[in-house]
Amino acid sequence: MMGPKNIAVGGANGVLVEQLSKMGNRHGLIAGATGTGKTVTLQILAESFSRLGVPVFAADIKGDLSGLGSAGSPHPKIEERLLNIPLENYQQRPYPVVFWDIFGKNGHPIRSTISEMGPLLLSNLFDLNDTQSGILYGCFKIADDQGLLLLDLKDLRSMLTWMGHNANELRGEYGNISSSSIGAIQRRLLVLEEQGAEHFFGEPAVKLKDLMQVDFSGNGVISVFDATKLMGQSPRVYSSFLLWLLSELFEQLPEVGDLDKPKFVLFLDEAHLLFDQAPRILVEKIEQVVRLVRSKGVGVYFITQSPLDIPEDILGQLGLKIQHALRAFTPKDMKIIKSVSQSFPPNPEFDTETLITALGVGEALVSVLDDKGRPLPVQHTLIRPPESRIGPLSLEERQDRIERSPFSGRYDNFMDRESAYEILKDRAKEIQAQLDEVERQQTKEKSKPTSGRSRQSIGEAFIKSISRAIGSQIGRHIVRGIMGSLFGGRR
Repeated sequence: MMGPKNIAVGGANGVLVEQLSKMGNRHGLIAGATGTGKTVTLQILAESFSRLGVPVFAADIKGDLSGLGSAGSPHPKIEERLLNIPLENYQQRPYPVVFWDIFGKNGHPIRSTISEMGPLLLSNLFDLNDTQSGILYGCFKIADDQGLLLLDLKDLRSMLTWMGHNANELRGEYGNISSSSIGAIQRRLLVLEEQGAEHFFGEPAVKLKDLMQVDFSGNGVISVFDATKLMGQSPRVYSSFLLWLLSELFEQLPEVGDLDKPKFVLFLDEAHLLFDQAPRILVEKIEQVVRLVRSKGVGVYFITQSPLDIPEDILGQLGLKIQHALRAFTPKDMKIIKSVSQSFPPNPEFDTETLITALGVGEALVSVLDDKGRPLPVQHTLIRPPESRIGPLSLEERQDRIERSPFSGRYDNFMDRESAYEILKDRAKEIQAQLDEVERQQTKEKSKPTSGRSRQSIGEAFIKSISRAIGSQIGRHIVRGIMGSLFGGRR
């Protein structure tokens, strides 16, 4: 029977295959070739956690996960599946869902600030080399020293432009500032703006507590992040956003140790994008966060085509493993299948390597943990049917749920408060006005038969005034510097 404290996966030989809820923060993996049922498996796990009262965040690549917000419909295949899986209290019903979308079209806008993202994640997002990354770190340090907030892309662009114009003055304290490196970063900014990154950076930034809600019935709210458009335009923005969210969870949540169930669960679809072409230092930080975030009650579940897409150090930390079918068309495919099969605890009833290629849609090899955290032998499992709809909501249904969301209107309007762009712009105007005044005074003095010493004194006075304006600081603190965070973010 499906216990209230378990995560039901499916059935094997008439026995329910389930993961203990207290092992839900030991992370997990859903893998398999395209079209083998990974999305439905993600859906049923999200449902299970929601029933336990655990908030869920799930990236929706194809738009299918929106069906969580509506009850499923009777179907002969579902009835057939239920005959082979000992599920009790199965009922088709909707789940509490909140939709999010960077572009604000298919959900509430979701944003972060440049300062919150930090230089390490931004360097990866911009695909910078070591020299260019050094310039970006310098940009954060200078902004910190100057008391300038970096909130959106125009703030970052203004800071880079200001650094280029004042490179000689900054060199003594911050090192060489190459105009070519600044130019390269600015060109990357333009590309990312074309890909929609400007929609992500700014305020109001999303609050973690709004992603970790429980409804009035005690069900965990499922936050569905629509990435259908984002994946087509900028996979790097998608992966950087997920890494930012993971780092925020690590930084902000307190240590809780082992709980009866997780506090929050994160599903990362197309997980290979998190690691593709990422610098080694970033991969190491991700590995560190995944290892440590478990103690904060967070479960991280990776969804990808092959387990080998995940770095070995992370793969070894994953408790629940669900492997759908893999295809063997080439010698390379055969090697992958062999490696994957060896990662499961063997079951004497079947040959894992042979079975991987023979699994049908909705079937999977599943390994769960026992109450001591030890992996049990792999089971040939029929994945249980979801209680919510298989397939997406209509546009009208989605819009209805967005309008009825408790966050309707909270994040819809972009806020542009005073930050680096506005302050540097005001400084430039002030300095230009002072320069204009110097020029007027000099012109005025030239028309009078006065001594050169007097004209020099007037000019010196204005130059000193300009120097004071340039050298003035408006505070020594910003929301986020470059120290104190694994990802170069919040102090």
